[in-house]
Amino acid sequence: MSEQTDRFRPFAHLQGGNVALYRAIMAVFVRQKVTYAIHLRPEDVCDGLRRDIDEATRSKNSLDDVNAALRQLVDWGNLRADPDTSRVTTVEDFHRARFLYQLTRDGEAVEVALAEFDIALGRRGELQSVALADITAALRELSLYAEEAAPDPAKVHLALTSLSARFTGLADNAAAFMASLQRTIDLHDVEVDVFLAYKDRLIDYLQRFVEDLVVRRPEIADLIDSLQDGMPQLLDVAAAREASDVAPGAADDTDHDDEGERLAIQRGKAVEWHARWTGLQAWFIGTDDRPSQSTLLLQRARSAIPALLRVVAALHDRRTRRSDRSTDFKTLAVWFAEAEDARDCHRLWRAAFGLSPARHLTVDAATLEQWRDDPVPAATPWAEAPPIVVSPTLRRTGSFTRRGRAPAIEDRSAGRSALRRYADQEAAQIRAARRRLATGRPTRLSELGTLDTHEFALFLSVLGEALAARRHRHGPTSTVSADGSLEVRLEPTDDAAQAELRTPDGTFRGPDHLLTVIDLDPAASDQQEVAS
Repeated sequence: MSEQTDRFRPFAHLQGGNVALYRAIMAVFVRQKVTYAIHLRPEDVCDGLRRDIDEATRSKNSLDDVNAALRQLVDWGNLRADPDTSRVTTVEDFHRARFLYQLTRDGEAVEVALAEFDIALGRRGELQSVALADITAALRELSLYAEEAAPDPAKVHLALTSLSARFTGLADNAAAFMASLQRTIDLHDVEVDVFLAYKDRLIDYLQRFVEDLVVRRPEIADLIDSLQDGMPQLLDVAAAREASDVAPGAADDTDHDDEGERLAIQRGKAVEWHARWTGLQAWFIGTDDRPSQSTLLLQRARSAIPALLRVVAALHDRRTRRSDRSTDFKTLAVWFAEAEDARDCHRLWRAAFGLSPARHLTVDAATLEQWRDDPVPAATPWAEAPPIVVSPTLRRTGSFTRRGRAPAIEDRSAGRSALRRYADQEAAQIRAARRRLATGRPTRLSELGTLDTHEFALFLSVLGEALAARRHRHGPTSTVSADGSLEVRLEPTDDAAQAELRTPDGTFRGPDHLLTVIDLDPAASDQQEVAS
């Protein structure tokens, strides 16, 4: 058996038909270890099993079975057996094998791993708005430490540890939540009644997280940008503090002296902390070719809300509409299975699928007698077959024509003229707004002054296009409007000025930017202006 296989022998008790007894015995040792009871006799193990195994299982496992299981666990490396000489009173007792059992290091590691496995398997993913607030607070605290010449290592390490823990929990729980949310949308392993019961709370939960993420994400990105210069020093301080607590011999290279070993460990810790900081940056700040993970999470959460609503609508439609073909066919199959004979099956078939004689054809006793005397084969062409008497009722009610004077044609020219005037007026207002904003030269938002309703609507449209295409918060962006008629360029100013735009509905305020709107089809605009 190879060395790699020997390392995993303590997991061997998870297979086979006696797994329940092995797991119960190991649970007894783990529970007793908490109370500092290190060694256990087989009788103590049996007493501990009484609370973990039901009566039926307990009756099948005697003291001999427990002894056999303990020996097997010792063979796998989960337990260690030491001779029990405390109760020896005679020579016979001395020669009789008695052992005290305790957890080995490998067995304890297996139990810890299995406990973590159970926790991870039962963990419910969640979107943590509180974690966003904690990350923001930790970054603000680190910003204060970055301004100090000699920050306190204990405070820096505590802040970084808290930030790493909160960020790791946020990322892991978000990934687990989105995976479970997709299974919910697909209705995999989800009960429909349970889903309909908590759908409103789930959608409200998603909306709250989306609002918090939209508010917190720019602030966190700004804090991360402000820490670019001072963070390497703080990460090195945290690495040095962790390296001072590492036990001797932890470094891979044992040829170093104590100081060399400490420096090697510190370098390794520094690499770990820098990797964590890089991951945090990539989660909240994207690049030109790759959006941030928070952006992807925001998009996924936003798209999940209408997806959930579509699922709810489909479920309600399935439950409330009159005809559900799949349900009808299943019900019809049950009726066929419950039919007493073939005659009932044929009657059910004709009733379900409408395969009955045409009601407008008269089939009376004389016609049936004629068919018996002179049967007509089914392959006979209809032109050569004897005629069928048609009921005169069809001739009276088969077609209906309204009698009287035809209604006069309504003149809609006035309405069309009014709609044309309204469309021309709206087009003129849009062209005027385009002339106001599409100047082709950079203009500060603060210089736009007062905008009317149509100009402000166009301004919000081009501003939204530019903000949606922006990859970096402090970088310039360029995009084309959805109809392809305008090119929009947005560039932040370096003076941190604020812009105010006055509109009929109120005042619009925000950071000042340089806005350039270029009309990509000015000739078409001029032609429309001349035509109007």
